[in-house]
Amino acid sequence: MKRSWLPHTITLLNLLLGCLAVASVLFGRYEQACWLVGGAALADFLDGLVARALGVSSPLGKELDSLADVISFGLVPGAVIYALLSEGQGVPLPQQQIHWPAAPAFVVTAFSALRLGKFNLDERQSEGFIGLPTPANTLLVLGLLLLYLSDRMGLQPVVLSGWLLYPLIALLCYLLVAELPMFSLKVKDLAWEGNEIRFIFAGAALLLLVLLREGGLSAIILLYIALSLVQNARTNA
Repeated sequence: MKRSWLPHTITLLNLLLGCLAVASVLFGRYEQACWLVGGAALADFLDGLVARALGVSSPLGKELDSLADVISFGLVPGAVIYALLSEGQGVPLPQQQIHWPAAPAFVVTAFSALRLGKFNLDERQSEGFIGLPTPANTLLVLGLLLLYLSDRMGLQPVVLSGWLLYPLIALLCYLLVAELPMFSLKVKDLAWEGNEIRFIFAGAALLLLVLLREGGLSAIILLYIALSLVQNARTNA
């Protein structure tokens, strides 16, 4: 128990940063929210790394990790979509009361919680994922927020459109809980064989960031989904 305090503390830092990110979104501090989510993602990566380095593992750590992720990678994307819908409908944040036409955004939060609950019980997801991981879902949504902030390629009106955002809510909810295998980015070694899909994805992701900058984040997650579909098709062929 004494050695497990450090990874537990890092996990709680993930949760704390996620709470601050939600507050930032709801107060209209969108750029600040992006940095806070980046910190939460780093903490989410480090808690497992530190736990393995210390040789500690506990049911409490697993539960804390999911509880933190519900905030940082469940509530945050819901809040971001809520903000984008509100901005697009002429009701910018902060607001004095709930803007109900934007409230369906938080259905993504509910399905994120459902996905994390299923993940804790699903023994098939030790080497890969079944359904879209919540951090990937959050990165896709944050990519839209960055496109809104930068108005890169003049896409701001598209990003704020209900014609995009309402169907996106339905699609993300489906992907979070779908019986769709998706590859993990964890590598056991640097050999090409067995890691082909990961190396191709890493190279393409870097290229997308260089070429599209703010627009690259959402494109990277769409690429991840597409490559997972391709891999599944080849495996089942």
